[in-house]
Amino acid sequence: MTSTTLAKAPARPVSRRVGRAPSRRDRWSRRAPLLPALIFAIVVTQVPFLVTLYLSTLSWNALRPGSRSFVGLDNYGTVLSDGRLRAALLNTVVLTASSVIVSVLLGLGLAILLDRKFPGRGIVRTLLITPFLVMPMAAALLWKHAIYNPAYGLVNGVLGGDTDWVSTYPMVAVVATLVWQWTPFMMLIILAGLQAQSLETLEAARVDGATAWQTFLHVTLPYLRPYLELSALLGSIYLVQTFDAVFTITQGGPGTATTNLPYEIYLTTFRKFEYGEAAAAGVVVVIGTIVVATFALRVISGLFRMEVQR
Repeated sequence: MTSTTLAKAPARPVSRRVGRAPSRRDRWSRRAPLLPALIFAIVVTQVPFLVTLYLSTLSWNALRPGSRSFVGLDNYGTVLSDGRLRAALLNTVVLTASSVIVSVLLGLGLAILLDRKFPGRGIVRTLLITPFLVMPMAAALLWKHAIYNPAYGLVNGVLGGDTDWVSTYPMVAVVATLVWQWTPFMMLIILAGLQAQSLETLEAARVDGATAWQTFLHVTLPYLRPYLELSALLGSIYLVQTFDAVFTITQGGPGTATTNLPYEIYLTTFRKFEYGEAAAAGVVVVIGTIVVATFALRVISGLFRMEVQR
């Protein structure tokens, strides 16, 4: 009986390129060009916010000089219990939610339209983007005088009558202005998602016998979900801070019908001169914005991961 001994060949050493760890000097040489921008961002954003936090702990009325005192979190209790501020918070939610929802729906429809090829698509796209390029104050003045004016406004000129739209439907007037301005922003984000969609997937659905509506409902819409979420979250971050349209069109009225938190902060600061209370309300708005921004950043990171996997 012959025995054959199979000797295992020694494993080949795996060559690894061991790079030299960057020294502290190398790390700082890469970071140094960014330091001016970082310092500028800290001075412009973080220092004012820290000052606002400090002011929010003070009882400070400009009409009573010398009566400034430390009150801790009492101003926050006033903000959360004051009837006007609660109404302003509710108006902020209604104004932001309605503007974002309508803008996203209109942006989705316009993005689907622009995703198709037709003569003059470039001109139509440019015209649809134009409202987003108009300054907010200019847009509010345009709608107040050229659209809503009861004597010579476009709406009454088309529909007839002499309805004062700002006084009769104040919230609708402000929301319509914001929707007109922010729909192009939503449209651009959704259009980017539509144009990034795989044509092979759409063709496969068409070959399987799916109708256009079924393809949109079960293929395109789920794919667009991150883009829809991103547009809604970014729109909410900006629209929750709306001041120009409310100040210009309705002045928060009639009564407090359209008074949102930014406008109420303005009234608290420059009408009541309660600096501490206004600072506390501002901190509440910033915290709410940070919460929304956190979800927006998660959606953005999810989109990046999705693109890398592709």
